[in-house]
Amino acid sequence: MNSARTASRSAPSFVAATGIVSARLAVQTSGAGFADITSEVAKFLREARAAEGAVSLFIRHTSASLTIQENADPTVLVDLMTALDRAAPEDGGWRHDTEGPDDMPAHIKTMLTATSLQIPVLDGEMALGTWQGIYLIEHRARPHRREIVLQFIGATK
Repeated sequence: MNSARTASRSAPSFVAATGIVSARLAVQTSGAGFADITSEVAKFLREARAAEGAVSLFIRHTSASLTIQENADPTVLVDLMTALDRAAPEDGGWRHDTEGPDDMPAHIKTMLTATSLQIPVLDGEMALGTWQGIYLIEHRARPHRREIVLQFIGATK
């Protein structure tokens, strides 16, 4: 077995978590699809005077979710919606349809994705990769007002 690999890392930085800053972000969706909320989270971190720590996001819904995905090629998001629709089609014979045929598929799609995210914050910036963005995924066909709880825990400036 070949265990040789090349790796490098920066020196660890030590900070005391001196603050917890919280806010609620309301997002109006236009129906099923991805809404890029990266800039809103970055704005929250600036207002929180974040230095080093972590930012957590939690969506308070069972038919919408959060993800980190590529932000360069929009066809990625189209293909991801196609994959979610295939995984939980409206005509799947679901029993739960209280709010329409997209009701149970929306719950399944939320279960397959995430309701919370945590992102490291270094020097006041999210440590996202070059092509990464933060998205709210609306799984319902009609528009909704969604609420996300944002919380920064760490050292502030």
